[in-house]
Amino acid sequence: MKKTALITGIAGQDGSYLTEHLIEKGYNVAGIIRRNSVVENQNSRIDHLDDKIETLYGDLLDIPSLTRIVRKVKPDEIYNLGAMSHVRISFDVPSFTIQTNALGVLNLLEVYKAECPKAKFYQASSSEMFGNSVDPDGSQRLTTPMRPVSPYGCAKVLAYNLVVHYRNAYNLHASNGILFNHESPRRGSNFVTNKVVKTAVQIKQGITDKLELGNMDSSRDWGHSKDYVRAMSMIVNHRVPRDFIVATGETRTVRDLCMYVFGRLDMDYRDFVVQNPVYVRPEELKYLRGDASEARDVLGWRPEYTFESMLDEMIDFWEKENTE
Repeated sequence: MKKTALITGIAGQDGSYLTEHLIEKGYNVAGIIRRNSVVENQNSRIDHLDDKIETLYGDLLDIPSLTRIVRKVKPDEIYNLGAMSHVRISFDVPSFTIQTNALGVLNLLEVYKAECPKAKFYQASSSEMFGNSVDPDGSQRLTTPMRPVSPYGCAKVLAYNLVVHYRNAYNLHASNGILFNHESPRRGSNFVTNKVVKTAVQIKQGITDKLELGNMDSSRDWGHSKDYVRAMSMIVNHRVPRDFIVATGETRTVRDLCMYVFGRLDMDYRDFVVQNPVYVRPEELKYLRGDASEARDVLGWRPEYTFESMLDEMIDFWEKENTE
């Protein structure tokens, strides 16, 4: 009998890749989408899956909609990927971020506990929870203190702890995946990786002449979304509920990112990149590098993409996009 998965945030980068992955594994997939006044943008990442999935309108802040959807879908697995996902913008909308990314998780956990407690639950946790806390060896792991430096990170810490609490208090198969930065051609173009790639291609093609960025020396552990959604499924289907870190274990700066992308296009990033204070966070997160040894050893997870192959795919995408 086919398993049924319910995905919040199904129309996002991770939601779309996870949907494809689960369909390949033989799942029935249903997803929650928030209404967008520009319907063309609402489902653009999942339009090609329209005849294979069921989408339902709902919102993490609307408990009646969550209850209705869970009762209708009767999921075996719930993946909570829905969130206000832009860290820089969380400083501009802190209340909305806290409500959606923390209280929204509480709402979904309550509905899960009441309506389908035998299901398995995945929470999309974030490396932003660690803030500038780093272990002496230069990595972050489950034992690293969480000291977030953004409203987004603060909300994710609350959500993380709520999942742990509900798992222990109510014997639920609820797990956190602490995913470090992960990108793809489907990443929103206001996120730094796709912003750099898209603009660099436009500069190469004469469409624009500069790229405005914030802190060039921020270091991140970047992987590919396709690899990370595979880890989500592995975490949910692990025999016992527990938390895992998913990361490449390698860190690079925004400057390194620019150097590779512009170099691949036979340009020098220094000729085109300018720093704009508007893109600098009020409190900077300087460095992230995840220790995913437990995901590798316990789950058998391995990333298939490298930093370079991920960026090559994104460059190829925008080159084709801008010529069509």
